[in-house]
Amino acid sequence: MFKSGFRKSQIAAVALSLAFVGVAWTGDADAKMKAVPSIFGTKEVKAHSLKKFKKWTNAIARYAKEAPNDLKVCTPTKKDPCHTARWRIFLNKLKALPPKDQILQVNAYMNRWPYQVDPVLWNLKDYWATPNQFMYKTGDCEDYAISKYISLLILGFNPDHMRIVVLQDLNLKIPHAVLVVYLDGQPLILDNQIKQVVHASRIRHYKPIYSINQKNWWLHRS
Repeated sequence: MFKSGFRKSQIAAVALSLAFVGVAWTGDADAKMKAVPSIFGTKEVKAHSLKKFKKWTNAIARYAKEAPNDLKVCTPTKKDPCHTARWRIFLNKLKALPPKDQILQVNAYMNRWPYQVDPVLWNLKDYWATPNQFMYKTGDCEDYAISKYISLLILGFNPDHMRIVVLQDLNLKIPHAVLVVYLDGQPLILDNQIKQVVHASRIRHYKPIYSINQKNWWLHRS
């Protein structure tokens, strides 16, 4: 059986932060966000209304409701390998690590899941899954990014320093999504197609369309 040191009050706080963006950054890398580099060298136009991004806001809202159940005692079976409990225990073990190490560990952990497209999984052209859905059914690029985003949110990262980036892969000529995390003001890319966490400046074949977090979204122009 899986048990954890989390208290019910802590779980409730995570759910509340997901719904209302109330998590405070506690690491040393409290980036001032002053003149930070733009993502992939684009010009960014910032907007506040997220009404048009229902797949994103619905995924966050669904997970806010799921979060209180994450740490229920779970006995692994063939039908239920306790992915959610294992994930939360894994995150709990990362609490004492520096922010950069947390980022590296979360990226590697989520990238272990196999890739699968939404029409096969959900019989839908595009579906944005919660971490729980992703870990039990796998998913595609934005599902990796969402699971990493929420993992880091649980670890205490400020959502103002993270964004899901929807972009065009110029090499593969397909849409793609990654997570960018600003650490010390520098954009690090967490990508299911790239094993390592890299600085955005090292990637030349991505053309961002828009990026989004729980507060704002940004239109990207060349």
